[in-house]
Amino acid sequence: MTVPSHTMPCGVFFMFFFLSTVISTNHACNKADHNSLWSSFDDVPSSALNWSSSDCRHWEGITCDKDGRVTHLLLPSKRLQGSISRSLGNLTHLSHLNLSHNQLSGPLEAGLILSLSFLEILDLSYNLLSGEVPLFPPSSNIRIVDLSSNQFNGTIPSSFLQHAGNLSSLNVSKNHISGQMPSSICLHSSLVRVFDFSYNNFSGSIPLGLGTCSKLEVFRAGFNSLSGTLPSDIYKAQALEEISLPSNKLFGPISDRIANLTSLTILEIYFNQLTGVLPHHIGKLSKLKLMHLHFNNLQGSLLPSLMNCTNLVELNQGFNHLEGDITMLNFSKLGQLIKLDLGRNYFSGFMPVSLYSCKSLKAIQLGGNEIEGQIQPEIVSLKSLSFLSLGWNRPMSQGPYIYFDGLQKSQATLPSK
Repeated sequence: MTVPSHTMPCGVFFMFFFLSTVISTNHACNKADHNSLWSSFDDVPSSALNWSSSDCRHWEGITCDKDGRVTHLLLPSKRLQGSISRSLGNLTHLSHLNLSHNQLSGPLEAGLILSLSFLEILDLSYNLLSGEVPLFPPSSNIRIVDLSSNQFNGTIPSSFLQHAGNLSSLNVSKNHISGQMPSSICLHSSLVRVFDFSYNNFSGSIPLGLGTCSKLEVFRAGFNSLSGTLPSDIYKAQALEEISLPSNKLFGPISDRIANLTSLTILEIYFNQLTGVLPHHIGKLSKLKLMHLHFNNLQGSLLPSLMNCTNLVELNQGFNHLEGDITMLNFSKLGQLIKLDLGRNYFSGFMPVSLYSCKSLKAIQLGGNEIEGQIQPEIVSLKSLSFLSLGWNRPMSQGPYIYFDGLQKSQATLPSK
């Protein structure tokens, strides 16, 4: 039952008023932060951001702490335009900043980032930002940095990671960054799980230091101009789940020590200049799902131990110099295989009967080898198969592709010798 104010004892009324004032004061939006937010987005209609309230605690994308200081600014996909305002640097308690998937342009000023000493997560991906990548703040709490899909250029100095002791994820993919990748890549943070340098203009060799990345799970640096061999210590990063280095100028062999990376699920090093034979113990990578090594200069045979990678979904080693009797390979272990591409090599023998045990197969590319004979009627058991390439074998056929579109699969044949 509510007590009327005129019957409430004076002391009780005063205490009630005092507590209400304290609670309101503690939770109200800080005036300086309010003004900084307002000036940062003054050219954006308040209706677009739902910022009609006089208290920024109730604004869309804003979270405040108990003292009313702004800690989270999350405005992805709001069609924001223009440059990132310096006023955001006044939000000195900001820990999460997400302005991704907008149309922001111009440079990212170093002074802005330096003033945000409590920043933990920075996501400015999918914008039009340009200029050089700023350095991390001197005493950094930064954990996640995503600057991908922008127009950043210039180089990344070695000191870029010097103060990033808490960094767990760095994504600068799809920019125009050049020069060498940062050296001592994990020297300053043992917590890194994701490095993504792909789709840039990085050159030179991959620096040493990956071996100290005890927690590194994803390493991507594809579609650059990297050269040299795979760094020897990459095989020490035993938590690696993905190595993606396609479309570079890497050469040399893949070491047998790759068998140490037992958590590896994705191995993509296609469109390079790798040489040597396939690692003898490749079969120890039992979790491997994607193996894309096409368009290299690999030699030797396709090892039977590869069939121990029973989780393989895509196996692509086309356009190499591989050889051997493909009939001897037992594909029946690869029950999850969807795509098989061994085309443009020197494989011989007959179409492996064991392939017909791979019921999930959708595409088979064996063209451009020295395979001969007929396709067994069991091919009709591959209900999902929609593409088969067997042309340009022995003898060379005139049509390299066979599409299954209402045709009887049992009629498909290889030209006999």
